[in-house]
Amino acid sequence: MTTAPNPAQDAPLRAALRYGIIGLIVLVVISSILGVIFAGLPGLWGALLGAAIGGGFILTTAASVLLSARFESGLQGVVLLGSWVGKLLVAVIVVAVLQNFDFYSRPTLFLTVVGALLVVLGAETYGLLRQRVPIIDLDEQ
Repeated sequence: MTTAPNPAQDAPLRAALRYGIIGLIVLVVISSILGVIFAGLPGLWGALLGAAIGGGFILTTAASVLLSARFESGLQGVVLLGSWVGKLLVAVIVVAVLQNFDFYSRPTLFLTVVGALLVVLGAETYGLLRQRVPIIDLDEQ
């Protein structure tokens, strides 16, 4: 069973995703500049890879919640669990493959992944909390 789309209900999730993307873009710019300053071209690669891994990991959750918001709760749980397992597998595979290469700065990659997790989660939380959703109490009629 699906419900009719209601833009007011999706507004906080869309705002969280929007703020998360903006936060990730800001982090990519800052991390790339700092990576180039401190580690040269490998620092740039480390920053870009770290932002893709960390930001993609967190933004996938917000996108999955937004896309499955209209599903019944059981199906929504399956979608969220499947997306979590899928992104975890992708992250493990990407990190395992990257271990074989040395074109990137590992410290920059690590710091950018941690920064992406913190910045995107913070930006998404800020986006959620800024939204006003009207609450209608039907019992008072």
